[in-house]
Amino acid sequence: MTIFLIILIVACILGIIYIINYNKMQYLKTKIEQSEGIIDDTLRDRYDLLVKADNIVKNVLKDNKEYFKEYINVKSDTITNFEMDRKLKNGFNLLLKFKGDYKELENNKDLKEIFINIKESDEKITAATEYYNKNTNELNGYIRKFPSNIVAKINHMKIKPFFDGKDMNDNVYTDFKI
Repeated sequence: MTIFLIILIVACILGIIYIINYNKMQYLKTKIEQSEGIIDDTLRDRYDLLVKADNIVKNVLKDNKEYFKEYINVKSDTITNFEMDRKLKNGFNLLLKFKGDYKELENNKDLKEIFINIKESDEKITAATEYYNKNTNELNGYIRKFPSNIVAKINHMKIKPFFDGKDMNDNVYTDFKI
């Protein structure tokens, strides 16, 4: 009877440890997914801002040239949010260059509003990526540490990449661009 009781107590303790670690990892995964949703929505909004800016540039400069075609076509590409964020930033940098080169664009009210929205979306992306990376770091720590690594292996949980897109385990050095 005593051996049975000891085995039962040990099994209960192991079960409680399993449940606590599993719930904590699920909680962190939920927080990561929430921040991914915010990042996705903000990137869609940024994309829409770039499309609007392209139309404004065409109207103000009175031509039909596709100035931001490379960046507008980014939505049809199969790329990660990391790459999309980079490409959209490059598109907005080009927009800033255009704004500096053409006085008509600098004084355009709609374009000024777009730049205000761009600044707001930058702040949103920054906050969401910090939140994502913080929770990803915590989840990755649980996946690596004992005893939670056993729970992670049982549930097939893998290390998640940080939002910056850098993979320290590959030989690709182009992901270290700023």
